[in-house]
Amino acid sequence: MAKSEPGATRRRGPNDPERRARIAKAAIEVVAQRGIDGVTHRSVAAAAGVPLGSTTYHFATLDDLLEVALHEAAEKNVHALKEWESALPPDADFAAALADLVMGYINEQYRDTVVEYDLYVAALHRPALRKASAAWDEALIAFFGSRTDPLTGRLLAGLFCGLLMQAALADPRPTRAEIETLFRRAIHGPTACG
Repeated sequence: MAKSEPGATRRRGPNDPERRARIAKAAIEVVAQRGIDGVTHRSVAAAAGVPLGSTTYHFATLDDLLEVALHEAAEKNVHALKEWESALPPDADFAAALADLVMGYINEQYRDTVVEYDLYVAALHRPALRKASAAWDEALIAFFGSRTDPLTGRLLAGLFCGLLMQAALADPRPTRAEIETLFRRAIHGPTACG
């Protein structure tokens, strides 16, 4: 019986500890390129540059893969929202700030916005995704409510999400002034003349 060389013992455990995270990011990329219907274990494996067996090992079902992609997108958005909110001066014109935020999502971040809404809408037909989609809603309500009150925060969160979806689909897109007017009405109510 041959002796093994010193140090040649087989090490057990993952040899690519970042693989799961890469697969999750690749799932988001596949959604960006092909939509939800384009997400397969094979397409995600190709995008991640991993063997097919890696995707099925880490994510047994497509719902598992979509859920992690949605969590990843929600965490990224919540982090960005925290940064936005902490940089916003306490006396900022909140309606104007929200209009700027929407314009950023539908212009500079348009691709990410479409991916996130693809994943968000997928939760309508895939109950396993609903918990992940709720994280984004809860963060919006909390942030917007901290600048107004809890009920107005909920109203603004619904308006924000609706405007993002409508603006992403609209041609031409609404103007910043139109969006600001809607937020101003939601925050302050109708003016004396209208």
